[in-house]
Amino acid sequence: MRKTHRTAAVLATLTAALSLTTLAGTSATAAPAKAAAPVACTAATTKVTVQEVQRPLNHLLLTAKNTGTKPCYAYNAPFLRFDGAQAATHVVEDSKPQSVITLKPGESAYAGIGTSSPEGSEGHQAEKLGVLFSNRAMDGGAGATTYPKLPAGGVYVDSSAYVTYWQSNPADALVW
Repeated sequence: MRKTHRTAAVLATLTAALSLTTLAGTSATAAPAKAAAPVACTAATTKVTVQEVQRPLNHLLLTAKNTGTKPCYAYNAPFLRFDGAQAATHVVEDSKPQSVITLKPGESAYAGIGTSSPEGSEGHQAEKLGVLFSNRAMDGGAGATTYPKLPAGGVYVDSSAYVTYWQSNPADALVW
């Protein structure tokens, strides 16, 4: 009887020890850290630059690089205003990608800007460009306007100017 009692005590101790080990192991290997939920890209979380391109003619490449710590969504197309124009530059609807462009920290999105064409009128040399990120519904802005530096001497812009939706690579942005 004594041997059975001692065996039962040992088994109870081992069971308790295994339970504690399992519980300790569970808390020590807590669930992996949840990835940060994406936010809308804004001027506060991106660096926006404008670059003149050789081809196609009369085009600029707008680049938005995620400088934040969370992924961000580059919704729709950016709202552009050259020299404080009353209305935003026309958006090329046919350039809409199949899905929203998501930028991990350090990644970039691109939009093509057509500045002028033979069909355009009322042209002028633009010295300033305001860029406002779109909200998800494309009925307003997300964050504040940013003012990337235009190429030296500004750019010639007329009534035919347009911008594309954000794209995941520069070649797609410059097709339009």
